[in-house]
Amino acid sequence: MVDTYILNLLVVGLLLLFVTLGSGLISRSPFSYAIIYLIVGITIGPYGFGLVELRREGIFNVELLKRLTEFVVIVSVFGCGLKISRPFKFAAWDTTLRFIGILMPISIFSIAAVGKFFLEMDWGSAVLLGAILAPTDPVLASAIQLKDTSDNDELRFGLTSEGGLNDALAFPFVYFGIYALKDDNWGNWIKDWVGIDLIWAISAGIIMGFLVAKAIVWLENKIKELHPVDDLMEDFIALSAILLTYSLTEVVNGYGFLAVFVAGLVMQRSYHNSEKPLAQLEFIEQVEKLLEIATILLLGTILLYQPMVNFASQSILVICLLFFLIRPLGVFISTIGKKTIYPHHQKFYSQKRWIFGWFGIRGVGSLYYLAYALDNGLKGDLGQQISWITYTTVVVSVMAHGISATPSMNWYNKNIASKIETSTSKS
Repeated sequence: MVDTYILNLLVVGLLLLFVTLGSGLISRSPFSYAIIYLIVGITIGPYGFGLVELRREGIFNVELLKRLTEFVVIVSVFGCGLKISRPFKFAAWDTTLRFIGILMPISIFSIAAVGKFFLEMDWGSAVLLGAILAPTDPVLASAIQLKDTSDNDELRFGLTSEGGLNDALAFPFVYFGIYALKDDNWGNWIKDWVGIDLIWAISAGIIMGFLVAKAIVWLENKIKELHPVDDLMEDFIALSAILLTYSLTEVVNGYGFLAVFVAGLVMQRSYHNSEKPLAQLEFIEQVEKLLEIATILLLGTILLYQPMVNFASQSILVICLLFFLIRPLGVFISTIGKKTIYPHHQKFYSQKRWIFGWFGIRGVGSLYYLAYALDNGLKGDLGQQISWITYTTVVVSVMAHGISATPSMNWYNKNIASKIETSTSKS
């Protein structure tokens, strides 16, 4: 009998061959790569050939899910940082500041309200659900993000920077929910939460991201003055920057996700050779695509029919409110008064609000926060409830946003982006 591991290698090899040779057709079809990975994951899971089983004797391997999704997110947010070449000015980052400062809190507390008043959760558990589902995903949103460092489109910039930052800045609220699970007397821990998890961890993440990135670029330049670096190995500097930044930031209790995003921004600006960040970005995107395959395959193998049915009504309620009310309304509120966009005072077309409102993709970041919560006290019936609501939301997001991404962006490029380019060239 053939070893299951060998069969898994066969499946992955065939999948890579298919998506590579068929990439031209896939890019023109209504199906995203993630949808294909998800279908294959379900096929090799317990309802298909049973080649991958994350549950042994009923126990779910949450550690594998947590570590895989953690690595995927840090690679992805670093890539987001590398793509962004805007100056550090409030005007240039206005869209991002609005989304992080207004939209994300609206999303977290609106989902929390749904959990409290419709799903019979207490406030701590409801906030945890909100923190898990609020962040938009930087991994599955590559089709709607910035293409490279020369891309300054406001829509793609907003979605890229939002995805890079809110996966980090939702962490304080994940901690809030976890603390509330362990101790429902908020007064016992709220001061530590504000001081350590809110102020210190965010500050440390920003500072460490800047310092580590600067140190790596300085060291690289000094070494190159003494002897050349092998071109084939040079791209690994980006991977080392990710790992060093993340690990050192976590050592000092900062938010590693935030630090890695900042490191990407800093490194993109620190090289005198403009081609260097582009080469690093190309390498990181290739790594990210491989990790995306692994993660979505894994998600497909996790899914179980009966639990999804048991929580279907709750999941549908959350999904409908999140996709069709909370996110669009939050985008509208957060962009009130925004009439022009950087850098040429271009008109802020109202259609952008609808596209921003629709593309709140939920994915790998939500899976990581769920796995982190499961590994830190979320269990029992509440754990099952939040888990299956999250899994179902991610699956629906993969399907709905994956199908709509290409036609939506084609329409946007033809009807909105082209108008902005024309007005910019005339000015």
